Amino acid sequence: MKPTPFHPFSMETAKQKIKQAEDAWNTKCPTNVLSHFSIHSKWHKGPLLIKGHEAIEVYLKDKWKNEDCFLLKLEYWAHTDMSIAVQLAYEFRDEDQLWYRAFGNEIWEFDKTGLIHNRFIRVNDFPIEEEERQLHLEHVSFS
Repeated sequence: MKPTPFHPFSMETAKQKIKQAEDAWNTKCPTNVLSHFSIHSKWHKGPLLIKGHEAIEVYLKDKWKNEDCFLLKLEYWAHTDMSIAVQLAYEFRDEDQLWYRAFGNEIWEFDKTGLIHNRFIRVNDFPIEEEERQLHLEHVSFS
């Protein structure tokens, strides 16, 4: 699942890149997610800094070990020639069968090969009741 470079980005190609990333994340397969990131990419998540494919893979495996029924939705926010900003929402069920929803923003900086080399993310999650779930396989808008 190798992503298409598309840069410098137009609004249309930025949205295509976002859809590719969303599809990869929703497989819950670290290899699919990592195909969008350079080998030495850095993830900046609050005080956490994760560097390189090996560390990112460990992080994703640990994350998804505790997140059943994970489903992510990404929406276009802004772009430049070599970066894309997205709004995100995802829902998951934890090991105690409690549901959570997360909202946040990400900025992706791309290298010249079209892979993300810096990912800046801010996310807040909170518990929800199962009946409050909003994310299903069909498209959900933030608007």
